[in-house]
Amino acid sequence: MSEQIDPVQNSNEPETSDTTEVESVRITEPQEGLPSIVSTQEELSELIAAIARGSGPIALDAERASGFKYSQRAYLIQLRRQGSGSHLIDPILFPNLNPLQEAMDGVDWILHAASQDLVCLAEVGLVPTANVFDTELAGRLLGLPRVGLGPLIETQLGYSLAKEHSAADWSTRPLPESWLNYAALDVEFLIELWNVLELKLREEGKYDWAIQEFEHVKINTRPNERVDPWRRTSGMHVIRNRRDLAVVREVWYARDEIAREQDIAAGRILSDSHIVTLANSGLTKASELKTLSFMHLRNVKRHSELWISAALKAHSLPEEELPALKLPVTGPPAPRSWEVRNPQAWRRLEFARGQLSALADSKGLPVENLMTPDTIRRVLWSPPDDAEMLRQSLAEFGARPWQVELVGPILEAALWGLARSETNEP
Repeated sequence: MSEQIDPVQNSNEPETSDTTEVESVRITEPQEGLPSIVSTQEELSELIAAIARGSGPIALDAERASGFKYSQRAYLIQLRRQGSGSHLIDPILFPNLNPLQEAMDGVDWILHAASQDLVCLAEVGLVPTANVFDTELAGRLLGLPRVGLGPLIETQLGYSLAKEHSAADWSTRPLPESWLNYAALDVEFLIELWNVLELKLREEGKYDWAIQEFEHVKINTRPNERVDPWRRTSGMHVIRNRRDLAVVREVWYARDEIAREQDIAAGRILSDSHIVTLANSGLTKASELKTLSFMHLRNVKRHSELWISAALKAHSLPEEELPALKLPVTGPPAPRSWEVRNPQAWRRLEFARGQLSALADSKGLPVENLMTPDTIRRVLWSPPDDAEMLRQSLAEFGARPWQVELVGPILEAALWGLARSETNEP
């Protein structure tokens, strides 16, 4: 890990780290002008030279086309470094960005909501080799009420940014100038924001916590791989039997194949609500399925035979090939059932909740950032044998050392202190 950069030495540091009372100034375009999009190898070489002339960490951001495209690839990448200015890259025009990766080797990165961008940046060959600073996560650790990039820049720096293009289709070419201004502004103030947030983390004694959190995000961020992803179809609560569930599964996979091949967001081909309606209709013949009202919609009709074929396949499956209504439970049950199923575990959970809430208040951060609720539930439902095994279990579940240090004593009290007090043991 590279040496942490000291923001106190940064010439752009504001006179005070508490700028929450500053009246915001509306910013609609980059202060140094809108940079041209890097689209050729020659321009990329010039960008790399500019980055090399700069100093300090590099601010990065990436724009995707979520809701429009199947993939989560980056359609625009923004960079900024002190001494080199801001840069926009069209990654679609490059087979990879390995030369840029080499130029950034050993340089710290600043991102906002890093887990959202690290995956798509890695797809084009950009992977952090030094420290990552996540401004959103820093805001959470500081207990700030709003941690979106716009609100953070406004409350901490006094600048108000337009955010109306956050849900745009960034695969559009050419990209409108107003969109490019929006994108460039996403990195315009990240370095200044880093200065302020890092100083506040140091002042509140949370800097070491933040470093552990950032490292955890850097190491563990990867593409989501879910078991039975079709089970996340919206509206599944109305599906009551395994046969209908099989219809959802078969139609979902048929839709997913088309979406993947055409790189179109799955919901634009066939909505989740239409899949559920198809499964819940009780219709088992092609002639009947064709009469469903949504089958005549233009985007649905294009592949209507495929949807019908998938549904009929589900209806023809033997009983043993139908999906289970629910996946096997691999962890503790939902807390609402604890009081009846395991009263002792319920008392442990209630005690821990109260103590964790008080601790979070005293530390000025959201209670969920102390430790994930799932980890808490797992150790309280199936207690380890002793304190050493408890701490080992917490680490195995992904808890960071600072979390174990703070939360460990509360869990020990819930697991063993509470039990002793209930039995009047010394």
